[in-house]
Amino acid sequence: MTTHAVIPDLHADLDRLEASLAAVPAGARVLFLGDFIDAAPEAPAPADKAVLARVRGLLDAGHAQAVMGNHELDAILFHTPDATGAPLLPDAEDHRRKHQAFIDTFGMATPEARRWTDWFLAALPLWREVGGLRLAHACWSAPDVALIRRRRPDGLLQAADLAEIAQGSTPFGRAVRTLVSGPKVRLPACATVRGTDGQERETVQIAWWNAGAATWPEAVLDVPDPGQLPRGPLPPEVAAAIYDPAAPPVLVGHYKRPGAPRLAHPKASSLDYPHQPCLYLWSGEDRLRPDRLCPVA
Repeated sequence: MTTHAVIPDLHADLDRLEASLAAVPAGARVLFLGDFIDAAPEAPAPADKAVLARVRGLLDAGHAQAVMGNHELDAILFHTPDATGAPLLPDAEDHRRKHQAFIDTFGMATPEARRWTDWFLAALPLWREVGGLRLAHACWSAPDVALIRRRRPDGLLQAADLAEIAQGSTPFGRAVRTLVSGPKVRLPACATVRGTDGQERETVQIAWWNAGAATWPEAVLDVPDPGQLPRGPLPPEVAAAIYDPAAPPVLVGHYKRPGAPRLAHPKASSLDYPHQPCLYLWSGEDRLRPDRLCPVA
């Protein structure tokens, strides 16, 4: 079986892209997990145009496949006007800061910016299934994939979908956001936790890849003190967001995990380790294997 090299978030880092491609074995096919654009504000040399051109060349030549990241989706919404001419995604200070390198390169809603966001729509589906491997940017949720598939069987969004995604006002729009940004759930009444940013919150992000997780501490992501979390089993609606351990393996990016790369679970894992890039070499195994996780020099 053909080996596939799965490469996570690049964020306009050309050096990271080239180092990742150099680590791909001869004859392997490349699978990208999205988030090609939007270097961090402190990045020394953002290269949105060069990264996009390189990735598009690989896709157009049939050497690679990719899925859409939340940054590509946000760019589409940011550069698409609503009926009043305002961006579908509000021009909030935080989003503009994260998206500034792209704007500096292509401008705001310019023809060149729109050519790239049109390409995102046409070329980057929300998910892919390659043989027995599933790919999404932030989450594989079987109910949400099924819901979107009823309207968009190939996982490719269309312009007619954008307003409801921006508003998050429909099950379809919320399902799209779950696949590219991950599931968030509300804690039981009166419960709050303090996250890694020090802020008190009533909603938490779910470590949905912990297949078989049955309690809040097993299921919640980025809460430094698990003792803050509710005791007892997960409610059914939260348990439904946890990945089925009998399902095919799935790989995502998105989560900016700390430390050295490792697999979160044999059936589902993020590969997004900003401080130590990595890729996964998949050759048909039905469980993810640590020895197939490769650091990128």
